Amino acid sequence: MSTGRTLRDAKVGETVTVTKLTGSGSIKRRIMDMGITKGVDIYIRKVAPLGDPVEVTVRGYELSLRKADAEMIQI
Repeated sequence: MSTGRTLRDAKVGETVTVTKLTGSGSIKRRIMDMGITKGVDIYIRKVAPLGDPVEVTVRGYELSLRKADAEMIQI
Protein backbone atom coordinates (compact mmCIF):
# COMPACT_ATOMS: atom_id res chain seq x y z
CA MET A 1 0.00 0.00 0.00
CA SER A 2 1.28 3.45 -0.86
CA THR A 3 2.13 6.08 1.71
CA GLY A 4 0.04 8.76 -0.01
CA ARG A 5 -3.46 9.74 1.01
CA THR A 6 -6.29 7.98 -0.81
CA LEU A 7 -9.93 8.83 -1.43
CA ARG A 8 -10.82 6.45 1.38
CA ASP A 9 -9.01 8.79 3.83
CA ALA A 10 -11.03 11.86 2.79
CA LYS A 11 -13.70 13.21 5.12
CA VAL A 12 -17.33 14.04 4.34
CA GLY A 13 -17.70 17.58 2.99
CA GLU A 14 -14.13 17.68 1.71
CA THR A 15 -13.24 18.44 -1.91
CA VAL A 16 -10.08 16.70 -3.04
CA THR A 17 -8.06 16.54 -6.25
CA VAL A 18 -6.95 13.24 -7.77
CA THR A 19 -3.15 13.00 -8.07
CA LYS A 20 -2.77 9.41 -9.26
CA LEU A 21 -4.71 6.23 -9.99
CA THR A 22 -3.15 3.01 -8.79
CA GLY A 23 -4.38 -0.46 -9.68
CA SER A 24 -4.24 -1.97 -13.11
CA GLY A 25 -6.14 -3.32 -16.06
CA SER A 26 -9.92 -3.42 -16.07
CA ILE A 27 -10.34 -1.97 -12.57
CA LYS A 28 -8.29 1.13 -13.38
CA ARG A 29 -10.08 1.47 -16.72
CA ARG A 30 -13.48 1.26 -14.98
CA ILE A 31 -12.50 4.04 -12.56
CA MET A 32 -11.34 6.20 -15.47
CA ASP A 33 -14.57 5.46 -17.37
CA MET A 34 -16.47 6.89 -14.39
CA GLY A 35 -14.72 10.21 -15.03
CA ILE A 36 -12.15 9.87 -12.27
CA THR A 37 -8.85 10.93 -13.81
CA LYS A 38 -5.73 12.75 -12.65
CA GLY A 39 -6.45 16.39 -11.79
CA VAL A 40 -10.22 16.06 -11.39
CA ASP A 41 -11.91 17.39 -8.22
CA ILE A 42 -14.02 15.00 -6.15
CA TYR A 43 -16.47 16.15 -3.47
CA ILE A 44 -17.11 13.65 -0.67
CA ARG A 45 -20.88 13.58 -0.10
CA LYS A 46 -21.42 10.72 2.28
CA VAL A 47 -19.70 7.70 3.80
CA ALA A 48 -21.79 4.71 4.88
CA PRO A 49 -21.58 3.77 8.58
CA LEU A 50 -19.10 0.97 7.94
CA GLY A 51 -17.20 3.01 5.36
CA ASP A 52 -18.52 1.17 2.32
CA PRO A 53 -19.59 2.65 -0.04
CA VAL A 54 -18.35 6.23 -0.29
CA GLU A 55 -20.70 8.61 -2.13
CA VAL A 56 -18.97 11.30 -4.16
CA THR A 57 -19.71 13.96 -6.75
CA VAL A 58 -17.43 13.95 -9.81
CA ARG A 59 -17.82 16.19 -12.87
CA GLY A 60 -21.36 17.14 -11.80
CA TYR A 61 -22.74 13.66 -11.20
CA GLU A 62 -22.98 11.40 -8.17
CA LEU A 63 -21.15 8.10 -7.76
CA SER A 64 -20.89 5.43 -5.11
CA LEU A 65 -17.48 3.82 -4.81
CA ARG A 66 -16.47 0.71 -2.93
CA LYS A 67 -13.70 1.01 -0.35
CA ALA A 68 -11.44 -1.13 -2.52
CA ASP A 69 -11.90 1.28 -5.46
CA ALA A 70 -11.49 4.37 -3.26
CA GLU A 71 -8.13 3.03 -2.05
CA MET A 72 -6.83 3.09 -5.63
CA ILE A 73 -7.48 6.82 -6.01
CA GLN A 74 -4.65 8.90 -4.55
CA ILE A 75 -5.42 12.49 -3.58
